[in-house]
Amino acid sequence: MLAFVRARLDEEEHVAREAGGEHWRCPPEAPGEVHDRTGGISFSVRTQGYDRHIALQDPARTLRRIETSRVLLGEYAEVAHLDVDRPEHDYPSGRAVGLGFVVRQMAAEHAGHGDYQARWLPRFTG
Repeated sequence: MLAFVRARLDEEEHVAREAGGEHWRCPPEAPGEVHDRTGGISFSVRTQGYDRHIALQDPARTLRRIETSRVLLGEYAEVAHLDVDRPEHDYPSGRAVGLGFVVRQMAAEHAGHGDYQARWLPRFTG
C-alpha cells in the first residue's frame, strides 16, 4: 500500500513539475483568467467560477501537498507492521492504526487505478 501511494504521488509530482511548478492566481481585474507567476494566462474559463477552482489546483500547491503526504507516509512506514486488524491497546499500535487509516484514505483516492487493492479499504471500527 505504501509503494502504491508513493507511486501515485510521484506521478502527480511529475505532472505538477511539467506544469511549471509555479503559483497561479486569479487577478481581480481579469475575471475568468488564471495567470501564472509571470502574468501569463494559463487558463481562461469565464463560467461557473472554474477559474478560482483551477487557481487553487496550481502546481506549487500540489507540490506542497505531496510533500506533506510524504511526511505522513514516512511516519506510517515506521509503524506499518503494527497496523493489524486486532491491534494491541498501546500507543504504538494506536498510532499505527490511526496513521494506517489516513494512508488507506490516501490510497482510496486512486481506487480506480488498476493496481489498487480492495483490501486497502479503510477499516472502520466502533
